[in-house]
Amino acid sequence: MNFSHRLSVFGAAGSLVFSSVAFAAGLSSWPMWRGPSADGVAPAAQPPLTWSEEKNIKWKAKIPGFGFSTPIVWQDRIFLLSAVETTEDSAPAPVAPTPPPGGGPEGRKRGGFGGGPKPTKFHEFVVVAVNRATGAILWQKTARREVPHEGKHQTNSFASGSPVTDGERLYASFGSRGLYCYDLDGKLLWEKDLGDMTTRGGFGEGASPALAGENLIVPWDHEAGSFIVALDRKTGVERWRKSREERSSWSTPLVVSVGGKLQAIVAATKRTRSYDPVTGDIVWEAGGLTPNVIPSPVTGHGLVYLTSGFQGNAVQAIKLTARGDVTDTPDIVWSARKSTPYVPSPLLSGDRLYFSKSNDAYLSCVNALTGEVHYQDQPLEGLRGIYASPVVANGHVYIAGREGLVMVLKDSAKFEVVATNKLNDRIDASPVVLDRELFLRGHEFLYCIRED
Repeated sequence: MNFSHRLSVFGAAGSLVFSSVAFAAGLSSWPMWRGPSADGVAPAAQPPLTWSEEKNIKWKAKIPGFGFSTPIVWQDRIFLLSAVETTEDSAPAPVAPTPPPGGGPEGRKRGGFGGGPKPTKFHEFVVVAVNRATGAILWQKTARREVPHEGKHQTNSFASGSPVTDGERLYASFGSRGLYCYDLDGKLLWEKDLGDMTTRGGFGEGASPALAGENLIVPWDHEAGSFIVALDRKTGVERWRKSREERSSWSTPLVVSVGGKLQAIVAATKRTRSYDPVTGDIVWEAGGLTPNVIPSPVTGHGLVYLTSGFQGNAVQAIKLTARGDVTDTPDIVWSARKSTPYVPSPLLSGDRLYFSKSNDAYLSCVNALTGEVHYQDQPLEGLRGIYASPVVANGHVYIAGREGLVMVLKDSAKFEVVATNKLNDRIDASPVVLDRELFLRGHEFLYCIRED
């Protein structure tokens, strides 16, 4: 959920969105949160349009513990994070995948709203590697074992951020429980402890790190001394650290190349800031979002699109060529204050920008160049709340609801439902689409959906 990146050239600015590492696996991998270009777009994929517990399930695997970490995929392996509640003298054991067909257990009941009490039980913070072809667990590593220092929102988890890979190393952040670098066979290469976060309302953590050239960018926004830090991706050595006058936020940085130079764009309550990943200097900044920023930015047409939806609404389209403080300047090409998401990130497909309303099952689609509305607050009948961020593949938009129903829409300025599909699981992690496969992580199972 990320509480809760398709290589492509966009626009006159010629900005190339990518993870900043040459991915040898190309479009057959999903190496970070929201895919190769950090936007949920998979142009070469052809996933199924329909499925159920008895139809088009290649495999489903029981995942140890509990977490909303959206999986990533590198070639034949899937990686995800989880937190296993345990006792002082026990340890979790890997669980074999469950072959289809068959119904999973009923999903967990919807949680309330609040940070919850301080935990009293130990948790194993684990990194899991899954065989993409079979769903079998290849390896499972415990990064840390401890009682969490604070609670979490009842709809969050203790493992909500996604890992990221450069094809040689796997980077897994558990926030206050540490940042870990493994090789793809599970050997620990380095680790870094950045301290403990104190999150607003005890809501917990969820932002993912982002690769930018030779650095790994880690945001650290909380209630007691926010900062952003760059670590050498090979060694973990700290390259720079910049203080941030921010409260808690959960947005993952977006790394983009503008005029041949990288920017790391971080959305937050007081300011969205674009950093030079090499030096940590601010390239540009802008105010205008709401508190508790969770959605990650997306980019295209020489613009970056920012959304937030707690205690208000905000969507902004800002020029990537901006410099300095661009608040209330023409560098903000268009903006609006209605029907924007709280948890899910927006989706940009061509010149269409899609976003949901708060965490509710209403969808808007606007012209990404002008902000002109194609449709607004369109009900998504059958969905009961959305935390997952939408994806687009083969001319269709996939939107996962929290009760396990996934709606497939035509990727069009006109609202058109193509299919609705239900699994017996709750879904807060975002869909992953590769080749002919769709991967969905539920509260209980990881599903591989494929039509042969």
